Amino acid sequence: MKTRTSGIAAGVLTISALFASPALAAPVTVDLRIEGPTRTLFEGPVTTDVRPFRFTGDATEYRCDGTANNQGNSPTPQPTRGAAVAEASERTPFTIRGTFGQNFRSPSFTEINGENVAFNPNTNEFLAEYKNGAFSEFGSCGDPIAEGDRVLFAYGQGDEALLGLTGPATARPGETVELAVTDEKGAPVGGASVGGQTTGPDGKARVVAQRGPNEFKAAKPDAIRSNRAVVCATDGQDGFCGTTRPGEPAQPGQPAAPARTPDRGAPITRIAGIRDGQTFGRGDAPRELRLSGTDPSGIASLKVRITRRHRGKCAYFSGRRAEFRRAKCGRRFFFKAGDQASVNYLLPEALTPGRYVLDVVAIDRAGNRDQLARGRTRVVFTVR
Repeated sequence: MKTRTSGIAAGVLTISALFASPALAAPVTVDLRIEGPTRTLFEGPVTTDVRPFRFTGDATEYRCDGTANNQGNSPTPQPTRGAAVAEASERTPFTIRGTFGQNFRSPSFTEINGENVAFNPNTNEFLAEYKNGAFSEFGSCGDPIAEGDRVLFAYGQGDEALLGLTGPATARPGETVELAVTDEKGAPVGGASVGGQTTGPDGKARVVAQRGPNEFKAAKPDAIRSNRAVVCATDGQDGFCGTTRPGEPAQPGQPAAPARTPDRGAPITRIAGIRDGQTFGRGDAPRELRLSGTDPSGIASLKVRITRRHRGKCAYFSGRRAEFRRAKCGRRFFFKAGDQASVNYLLPEALTPGRYVLDVVAIDRAGNRDQLARGRTRVVFTVR
């Protein structure tokens, strides 16, 4: 459910992240998914460091590090979306073919894993590129990635809804489980097909889990198919989901899995409508902060902190007073913007000139909280 709050920007956190890279790059692991015209071409975690880009069967290596050389804005070499694709193609393996553009200094793909993904002038479809649910403004070699980023390449016109699918990790054989389909903003999506069922207006569908691993993906016309959700059904002693049958030795590294495990994972927070490093003219900065958080346990609260610095003077936004208050530089206060997964927080007036830091942190119902990360849960922007 999306709520709109007046006073400070309630948020629909849909990360438009231009990742501000650390001084020293380190290997990162991201969730990479490539959706072709008819099927999923790759889906899974990929760990990569700064590395060159290579097409399959081509000995030519191209620089791919997010710096100005690749039309990026990172001052130092960083792992990129292009590096993640190259790494996945070599380790899986699968083929990637295309050309390396001299303008964007990034690859344009024509074929991935045997499927044609070239631009179709009859339908205006192409391989669109996204990071953390937001359409990327950079080529894949100019776009740095951070630990935990969600990287998506999807064949379409670039304006389709991005479906997301969640469900329980485990179930009993024959148990009816609930799957939820949302869009990139966390809003429920009705009319989507998943597991032979169709979601209702609340975005949910109920399916029966068969013994063993059950893999589901959601699809809908004019939308990009979802991530894969796996529900493993076991009675605890049938050899599925890491369990063992009676009389059989336990498999090393595969202890019997409980039907439910505690949620210790942090929620994912998103900020939409403001890019890290963006500059607005006076009166052009958004008054409405669009924030969101996602987590299997549900979102308990979205907390916001906004600070402003202008001509050496600092202020913070008071959620209680719904106004900016003068303060010593360095003083920062969070306030609760809402308790829904998606919040639009309306500021009382247009932002005045200054350098702003917007921090948003989601807390789930299990008590886990997201961490501040530049370009994802923290965006720095300027109003002139």
